[in-house]
Amino acid sequence: MFSLVAFIPRAVQQGVPLLLGSTGETITEKSGNLNLGIPGVMYVGAISGVIGSFFYEQSVPSGQLNGFLAIFIPLICALIGSFLMGLLYCFLTVSLRANQNVTGLAMTTFGIGFGNFFGGSLIKLAGADVPSISLSATSAYFSKSLPFASKTGWFGKVFLSYGFLAYVAIIIALICAYVLKKTRVGLHLRAVGEDPAAADAAGIDVKKYKYVSTCLGCMIAGLGGLYYVMDYACGVWSNDAFGDRGWLAIALVIFTIWKPDIGILSSILFGGLYILYLYLPSGTHTEYKELYKMIPYIVTLVVLVITSMRNKKEDQPPKSLGTNYFREER
Repeated sequence: MFSLVAFIPRAVQQGVPLLLGSTGETITEKSGNLNLGIPGVMYVGAISGVIGSFFYEQSVPSGQLNGFLAIFIPLICALIGSFLMGLLYCFLTVSLRANQNVTGLAMTTFGIGFGNFFGGSLIKLAGADVPSISLSATSAYFSKSLPFASKTGWFGKVFLSYGFLAYVAIIIALICAYVLKKTRVGLHLRAVGEDPAAADAAGIDVKKYKYVSTCLGCMIAGLGGLYYVMDYACGVWSNDAFGDRGWLAIALVIFTIWKPDIGILSSILFGGLYILYLYLPSGTHTEYKELYKMIPYIVTLVVLVITSMRNKKEDQPPKSLGTNYFREER
């Protein structure tokens, strides 16, 4: 029987990786860079955290993990891995002026291959009977909820029963929204995304803003991959289990009309739509479930059509999105 109190926490857990991925991509796109490599970035962030956690757990006797290090090591590894992906993207598209669409797709392929290669290597090192790695000791620290959550009934289950990264994702989205709307840095970043030539003429370092925003966006997206493995998947890594969440995060950017604060509720909505097929009746017709899985993408297409028809400037993507900047043509 369908229970809203049970459904919302699952939707939130599904939505957190989408929120982090879409927030990171929004910051990236505000600089004019269209990074279709977000699925690969999230994959690299996840496997980098798994690598750090795996070797830390192997080096410490069972039951003697330090809570701080159990969180800090995979967190730093995920941030470094996703940062390097962002740096690679910027080097290719900003410095070498390679095509952004091709570069993004290549990075997605590279990121998934990178994750599967090292994931498979760790599975062999672990000598597991099944093709997966279980990092349950580390996962327990990531998924630990507030101690009084279980004592507050439905309120605690709906609002307080998540790991710390879920709340970090919301804070990051709110900070990014504030920076974009209320600060000089946000104004400069939006100017770079709208008209890099005019921004350059005004003395704004276009290259620096593109590098910083893209690398920061990739680091935020990488946390989404780490959350999925360490919290949602309970520390279990298996190759190709990440699904299409990276692509859904990119779709969510359009749904939120490039506003990270709107992404908070939108990601929960998308998270709910993503698992809705589990709750909708299909009887013996299992093919219906495949149709139900299309719902988030159909919703995105509808929003894209509505957004295109409204013609509001604030609802449109940055004008230079996907276009490389040639200073010599200014």
